[in-house]
Amino acid sequence: MSAPKVHLAKIAVLDDERGMVEIVSMLMRRAGYDVVGFNDPYALLASLEREPVDLLLTDLKMPGLDGVEVLERARKLLPGLPVILFTAHATVQTAISAMKKGAYDYVQKPFDNTELKSLVARALEHSFLRSENRYLKAPGGAPIIAESSAMKRVMSMVRRVARSQSTVLVTGQSGTGKEVVARALHYSSDRADAPFVALNVKALSESVLESELFGHVAGAFTGARGDKPGVFERADGGTLLLDEIGEVSVDFQAKLLRTLQEREVQPVGATETRPVDVRLIAATHRDLEADVREGRFREDLFYRLHVIPIHLAPLRDRREDILPLARSFLGRVAQREARSLRGWTPEVERWLLSHPWPGNVRELQNVIERGAVLASEGHIELADLALDATEDAPSAASSKLGELLDRATAEHIRCVLEDVDGKRVEAARRLDIDRTTLYRLMRKHGLT
Repeated sequence: MSAPKVHLAKIAVLDDERGMVEIVSMLMRRAGYDVVGFNDPYALLASLEREPVDLLLTDLKMPGLDGVEVLERARKLLPGLPVILFTAHATVQTAISAMKKGAYDYVQKPFDNTELKSLVARALEHSFLRSENRYLKAPGGAPIIAESSAMKRVMSMVRRVARSQSTVLVTGQSGTGKEVVARALHYSSDRADAPFVALNVKALSESVLESELFGHVAGAFTGARGDKPGVFERADGGTLLLDEIGEVSVDFQAKLLRTLQEREVQPVGATETRPVDVRLIAATHRDLEADVREGRFREDLFYRLHVIPIHLAPLRDRREDILPLARSFLGRVAQREARSLRGWTPEVERWLLSHPWPGNVRELQNVIERGAVLASEGHIELADLALDATEDAPSAASSKLGELLDRATAEHIRCVLEDVDGKRVEAARRLDIDRTTLYRLMRKHGLT
């Protein structure tokens, strides 16, 4: 039986012999992994600061830094990184000592290809299971459905960057699951036992926002009867999610940038600053690069946030996730309501797969919950979804593939136009079509 593969895992290979790097890299690529090779330990470490990996394969004896030093430095950059050492017979004892410092295992040269692939698969499986278990045990934790290639790429990125301290910018339309991804990053990291704090900055006025972010001291303003820590202090040692970050004013962005640069906060009314240790995740549905070009968002803050970008595609662009998500939501509602529900009718399934889902995953969750609560039989009927008259199930005639594609195309263009406030040049750029094609499609589908 072949060793199980962990899809999209990224492996770094380090050896001072180029031939060894090429052989091991080729073997790992054939096993289904993404591989990057290095001959220089310092080049590897510099790369890990920019682009985390899931596993490191390194030689033990090298000029300059040896494998043990590389192990120690790499795990400071990426705590919990599984490391496998290549060693000759004469250095086995050193390799065993390295395992006490955190190495996952070692393999002797010349190695057996099958043995190495099995060892790599076990190390990755152990690492990923440990991260997933942390997330599943977290308050409100739930597995992320990733059947589509788009979501598999997202989860691969989550696994790679969770152990780093780098700032992450999560983008995507409302309802795509940006907070769910932020929680997965936190509970897959070494900060999992510390607080995860989320704040939607759009929901607060600027005067209230400053106090909520940085805290205040007694007497700072009318009604400030005592000291109150802000979310940065409440998340100290853990992770802070600032949702809808694109909605804060340019003036306030300067205060936020200073906090991120200095890693300290100054509560409202205080004369001294307080240090904070927070891993920041920012989220937005806006195109911040466009906002930077138009002067609505500070360029320096954008690059401070945009260290590791993760984009969530709308649900209509990852339809493989629709039914698995629906089943997951149905299971939760059935358990909460103590109901025995076997699923839904074929008509419901056709509607689920053809609907454009402008509200994305949040809309799907609401629809399934409504259907589960209203279902009178052991399964959800189309009538249980309580659809609007204009949003009825597609008839047999309208279920033709061409018409379904037209509906999906029109909805996608409409959502993009809404995201860019009707700016057609920007919409055409996002859709990767020319303006003439956009105008033609808008006329065809009655979009204004």
